[in-house]
Amino acid sequence: MLTFVGLGLWDERSVTVEGREAIAGADRAFAEFYTSRLMGTDVETLESFHGRDIEVRERAGVENDPEAVLDAAASGDAVFLTAGDTMISTTHVDLRLRAEERGISTRVIHAPTAQSAASGLTGLQNYRFGKATTLPFEYAHGADGVPGSVTETIDANRERGLHTLCYLDIKIDIGPRGREPGREEFMTADHAAGLLAEHYDDPLAVAVCRAGSEEPLVAADRCSELANREFGDPLHLLVVPGELHDMEARALESLAGAPAEFV
Repeated sequence: MLTFVGLGLWDERSVTVEGREAIAGADRAFAEFYTSRLMGTDVETLESFHGRDIEVRERAGVENDPEAVLDAAASGDAVFLTAGDTMISTTHVDLRLRAEERGISTRVIHAPTAQSAASGLTGLQNYRFGKATTLPFEYAHGADGVPGSVTETIDANRERGLHTLCYLDIKIDIGPRGREPGREEFMTADHAAGLLAEHYDDPLAVAVCRAGSEEPLVAADRCSELANREFGDPLHLLVVPGELHDMEARALESLAGAPAEFV
């Protein structure tokens, strides 16, 4: 059996009770933290909390050479852990399909996601979000500014009056022992807002920072204004709102400090 367990948004306590029980009952536990991170904890704390060893896999060890995970699941019960929900922004459908092709039973245990948190913290209605996108660092796509994949998504959503959730780029290299991160780089909401301000007509945007923590930060303003603010530690998201329902407008003004003239 291979069970995919989402660990939630922030620290070792963010996992569901069902997820914690699955981890406790598994023969082996694997994890990856290159697609996202639990910023409020580390591997050692996770191991102490769950009372077991956790084998952290690099990207190549999951996407190109997953045999260790599949073999463990074929001979016993294995869990595969990710931040957030394991099949949303940190999707591992390919690994699940490989397991099914080998006749290995699979199961998914869900957890809170950045997308649901962005809706809940901002007051923007979840069913009025369109397609999400990821805003990469400039060097990652080999050009300045905002790549076409991002602008096409935002433009299409705006035409339909829908909100756009922008995941912000994360670059993590796992250290030589395969446990702790080496080089880490997290795009900040101010950097992302600056990129959008240069490309668009300085639209309203909402920074969502440290979702899932005890003190998340939500701030709405023109992109040029957000670009000049400091938002503290990662992880950050940026939302570009579409047309606002009256209650959404009131929420952005009350919960995110949006200037009244925008809402």
